Amino acid sequence: MASKLDTLTVNLSSAPYQRAFTTTTSPVVLFSVLDHFLRRDNSQQKVIGALLGVRSQDGSEVEIRNVMPLIYTLEEKEIVLDREHYRNMYELHQRVNPEEIILGWYTAGADLSPACSPVHSFFAEDVAPFQPIHVTIDTDALIKTSDMGLRAYSSAPVGFSTNPGDCLFLPVPCEVKYLDAERSGLDMLSSAKSNESRSAPLISDMDHLEVAITKLQEMLERISKYVDSVVDGSIAPNNAIGRYIMDTVSVVPKIDSTSFEKMFNSHLQDLLMVVYLANMTRTQLAVAERLQLLATTN
Repeated sequence: MASKLDTLTVNLSSAPYQRAFTTTTSPVVLFSVLDHFLRRDNSQQKVIGALLGVRSQDGSEVEIRNVMPLIYTLEEKEIVLDREHYRNMYELHQRVNPEEIILGWYTAGADLSPACSPVHSFFAEDVAPFQPIHVTIDTDALIKTSDMGLRAYSSAPVGFSTNPGDCLFLPVPCEVKYLDAERSGLDMLSSAKSNESRSAPLISDMDHLEVAITKLQEMLERISKYVDSVVDGSIAPNNAIGRYIMDTVSVVPKIDSTSFEKMFNSHLQDLLMVVYLANMTRTQLAVAERLQLLATTN
């Protein structure tokens, strides 16, 4: 009997939908959910929407890329989703991003806890054989504290009951990761928090280059200080940091200062030429528009 039970446990753990997985979220998801919450009706305490993204073939990694706000009503203290609106919005989204599928659902509001099993069962039909992901976003923590209030959960059945509502929500590791293209926008938004008007002007390409070089120089100085402290014995060495520094230094090409300066100046001249041509094109378009307006008036 014990051998059969062991065999059954191994089979369940090897199923893709039973394996442990990690979740990553794009910053665009947080902004979209926050916008959905701020535009809600005054009578609603929270908002509900669908999570869209991609899942690895083995189901061990889930990436949430987008969200889809949903309409719901309360009937006898039960949340009832507008299924027709949900199907239409998902069909339209598939035309634009066919690779993104339904991963689960989210709730945003104050003092939230994972609950509402009927809604969870509704999304389980679209993500089968995997379990739907339930993400809660505490808007008070997102706006007022340094904690983003982002929590992810997955459900597991309780006991031997077949009732869809008899489930337990288990926390799932969830991280916010951004692409290189999103970093400029996030840096711009973070720079506005120190201004009283909560606004920040757009900077030019040359200013972006200056900021990037300054940050790179600061990181190099920090690493050099850490290495000197380890060599002096004032700081205990960390093998993980040492390997990371070694891997980073090994990919840097060996170029003498003269060649690097020549290559940098060449790229800088190309950048300035592109900026000059863009400004010239903008001026030509403005002149042509005014001539066209003058000819139309006469």
